[in-house]
Amino acid sequence: MTEQDNKEKILTALEMKSLVKQKVYDQTFQVFNLLKELLQEIVDEYNAEIQVKDPRVSFEYKERSQFEVELKVAGDLLIFSMHSNIFEFDRNHSVWKLNYVKDNPIYSFCGIINVYNFLADSFKYNRLEDLGYLISRLFVNIENHFFVEGKRQQEYLYNNFPDLVISKEKLKDIILRIIIYAIDFDLLVPPYDNVKIASVAQLNEKVEFHKMKTGKRLGFKFNSDDVS
Repeated sequence: MTEQDNKEKILTALEMKSLVKQKVYDQTFQVFNLLKELLQEIVDEYNAEIQVKDPRVSFEYKERSQFEVELKVAGDLLIFSMHSNIFEFDRNHSVWKLNYVKDNPIYSFCGIINVYNFLADSFKYNRLEDLGYLISRLFVNIENHFFVEGKRQQEYLYNNFPDLVISKEKLKDIILRIIIYAIDFDLLVPPYDNVKIASVAQLNEKVEFHKMKTGKRLGFKFNSDDVS
């Protein structure tokens, strides 16, 4: 193979992969914008029907940046974050077992929308040591096919990658399920040994409770977890 042949092969592969990734990015960004619209609709709809007249028991929507928005649900804060890059799955991932991907590997390139669950007070009181959890991530490919990973107690509901195409109805259902999971899992008391020591600085600054690392232990596991 000549140097010119190598050059043409490199340029062809680079152009094709770049084009695929750009199209996947565009698809994912459209889905993320639809997600923003749905979050705002949910906030308006649910706030209008909440019976408890307490501003602390409400829904709040906020755009943090072009690729990140938050939904406050009473004491919970859900952060939806779209990654600006496009990813391919490692060879051990289950998507490579699908004929859909085997027959056309470009379908393996996906954009990702991550959903994190934090305590709203962690941000309100600037508790930098508090923990948040990735409770779900949504993968979108060039055909607008998608699947959801992470947020399940048993089996996944949206895992049929070859057949599932994103829609407003499906996306809203995913959001509502995420909200339900966030509400259902409560804050656990930290182990005594983890908080039995406090520094003089913490006490003098009167922030001993704010410095205590706080986070919810959620009842789900990722595919990569070793414990079943």
